[in-house]
Amino acid sequence: MTSLAGFAADGTVNFVNKNGSIVDAPITDALGAKLLGAGYVAQLWAGPVGGTLAAVGDPIPFRTSTAAAGYWSGAARTITGVTAGADAVIEVRAWRLAAGDTYSAAFGSQDPNPVGNYGLSLPITIKTGGAGEPPSLPADLAGLGGFQLKAVPEPSIIALGLVGAGALLLRRRK
Repeated sequence: MTSLAGFAADGTVNFVNKNGSIVDAPITDALGAKLLGAGYVAQLWAGPVGGTLAAVGDPIPFRTSTAAAGYWSGAARTITGVTAGADAVIEVRAWRLAAGDTYSAAFGSQDPNPVGNYGLSLPITIKTGGAGEPPSLPADLAGLGGFQLKAVPEPSIIALGLVGAGALLLRRRK
């Protein structure tokens, strides 16, 4: 039998956005409706410090029942590179799959869908689970807040805004 003495395990978190009174962070579209169904996914991004966040695990689809809209059914996730019991910076990214298979693709999408294509939480710092003997439970995402997907403005809206800004600059010169 191999001994694990001296082995530093990676930290763990409970990747859910609804856990009793500890976490209640529903995600909505740009129109304010809670995300519903497999057309939307959420993914955990984490790291030891803010500039080093990386995807942790696969994206998880949102629940399909109207009563559970805005939430996904998550699971424990291990954050490689963050020692169990140490602080980790956590961010949640969500997107509409029709805009792209990854967050980056949805972020770069020019699809002017009014419900939005992508969004992300404010980063939070939490002390990870998994420390001790026996290992502590995965840490809940206490402090996670809900957020909205962002809609990409239609090109005509952008053009109209640029024309308006130009007109203001010309008027100011006179």
